[in-house]
Amino acid sequence: MSSSKMYQSACKAARSLLASSSSSSSRSAVLADGRNAALATLTNLGRTRIPAAYSSYHTNAGANANAAAARGYGWIAGIPAAAYMLQDQEVHAAELERTFIAIKPDGVQRGLISEIVSRFERKGFKLVAIKLVVPSKEFAQKHYHDLKERPFFSGLCDFLSSGPVLAMVWEGEGVIKYGRKMIGATDPAKSEPGTIRGDLAVVVGRNIIHGSDGPETAKDEIALWFTPKELVSYTSNEEKWVYGVN
Repeated sequence: MSSSKMYQSACKAARSLLASSSSSSSRSAVLADGRNAALATLTNLGRTRIPAAYSSYHTNAGANANAAAARGYGWIAGIPAAAYMLQDQEVHAAELERTFIAIKPDGVQRGLISEIVSRFERKGFKLVAIKLVVPSKEFAQKHYHDLKERPFFSGLCDFLSSGPVLAMVWEGEGVIKYGRKMIGATDPAKSEPGTIRGDLAVVVGRNIIHGSDGPETAKDEIALWFTPKELVSYTSNEEKWVYGVN
C-alpha cells in the first residue's frame, strides 16, 4: 500500500474509532481498524511504538485505561492523539503550495544560481523541479502573454530568450506570496535591502529573477515550463524542523 493510501486509511480508521460509542460492542467493531490506524500513524511519524506522553491518554482514564492495557489494548491510548496528529498533518499538507521561479539569463551569466537557490533553501522551501533551458522567443512570448500589449513586450521576450534560464518549482507553505517578498520589487532600485533584487540587481531591465505573482499564475507557468513527470513529490527530512511536524 502506498504511503498516501495508508495515510488516508489511517485517517479514516482513527476518526471512526474516535466517533464510535464507548460500548464494548462498538469498540470491537472498529478494533482492527483502530490498531491499523495506530500503526500507520506511528509509521508515518517515523516511530515504532506509542510515545510515552500518550500512554496514559484514554477517553475513560484511570482504572479503565489500566484495564485496557491489561487486556493487551494499551495501544488504544495512542489512537486519539494519533488521530489529531493525522488531522494536523492533513491540514498542513493542504496549505502547501507550489510556485514557479526562474533565474533569468543575466542571473545565470553572473553566476548567481547558487546564491539564489540557497536563499530559498535556507528559508525552508523545497525544490521539486529544476532545469536549465534556452527558451525560444515564441516560448518567451507565451510566458509573457499577459504583457503583450505593453511597449516593452518584444524586448522582454528577446532578453528572456537570449541565453540560459534556470527554471524551478519550489514548494512550501505560503511560497507564492513569500517568494515574491524574497524576490523584491520589479525595479531593483525600489527593492528593500535583503531581497534578491535589492541585494543583487541595479536596473529594472536586468532584475535577474522571475516569480509567479499568484496561485493561478503559478499553476499556468508551472504547466508551461514543466511536464507533470518533471515534478517530483517527496518528503524532505527537514520538514519536521521547518513546520514542527514531528
